[in-house]
Amino acid sequence: MRIWDLPPEILCRQHLLGEHRELHGLWNVITLGKTGYREHPETKRWVGRLAALYGRHEALVAEMHRRGYRHKTPLDDSLTDGLEEQNILIDSLDEQVRMLTEKPCPCLIAPWP
Repeated sequence: MRIWDLPPEILCRQHLLGEHRELHGLWNVITLGKTGYREHPETKRWVGRLAALYGRHEALVAEMHRRGYRHKTPLDDSLTDGLEEQNILIDSLDEQVRMLTEKPCPCLIAPWP
C-alpha cells in the first residue's frame, strides 16, 4: 500500500491509477472500520487526516481528468475530518523520488500525453 507525497503529475499511468485504487481501499479501512491493513504504517499516518486524504484524492482525480481518464468513484466529503495537510512521511520526498526513479516505468518523465 502506498500513497505518494509527490505531485500526481509526475506519476506514470500505472502509479497514478494504482495510488487511486489504494487510496480508496485506505479510505474504506479508516471510514468503515475495516480491519485489513489497519496496522499498516500507511494507514496509521492518515488516521485523523481524512481531510488531507480527501485532498490527495481530488489531486489524483484532477490529474486523471487532465490525462483524459474517466473517474466514477467519488469519496463522501461529509466524512472528511481532521488535518487538511499530511505532515507525516514514511519516506522523505527525496527517498520517494529515488524509489520512483529506480522503477522500470516512465514516472518523473514529462510531458504527459
